[in-house]
Amino acid sequence: MTPAEAFASFAATLMGLPISHVWRGYGSAIFIEIGELSPQTRRDGSPGNPEGEVSLGVEWSWRIEDQTAIRCGSWSEEELWEPALDTLRNARIAGCELFGTLAEVVITTDTGVRFLSFSTTDGQPQWHLVDRRDGPSRWFTVRNGQLHLGDGTEPSS
Repeated sequence: MTPAEAFASFAATLMGLPISHVWRGYGSAIFIEIGELSPQTRRDGSPGNPEGEVSLGVEWSWRIEDQTAIRCGSWSEEELWEPALDTLRNARIAGCELFGTLAEVVITTDTGVRFLSFSTTDGQPQWHLVDRRDGPSRWFTVRNGQLHLGDGTEPSS
């Protein structure tokens, strides 16, 4: 099965799953946790952000849009971020797809809000989707301009 075929099969299984947790990482990094959550502990023993059955991580360059406008993006004023991220929280996945020659990812919610990776720097798109359900984790990323399916242990390219 090609990575594109594996992604299409994977994306179909996301339909109806809840966005259970959305959190900010360093800088403009955003993480979207989908499905049942598992608690996580930081190295210092303190509680970390929970991990979903499926996770989308975007290191930078993303936007959130509704049917009429871009609500905010990674270059927007930060006070706009939380209200826009709130439109994703507790919504259900209505679609997940790739777009562009260098694959970017978009998640559409049941309310019509869309979260898109949208790299504006040189190099490769900076997103990953991790499926932790049913056996070893599967990591979808972009490497050398192509959709890549791995196990998350490969060094970044």
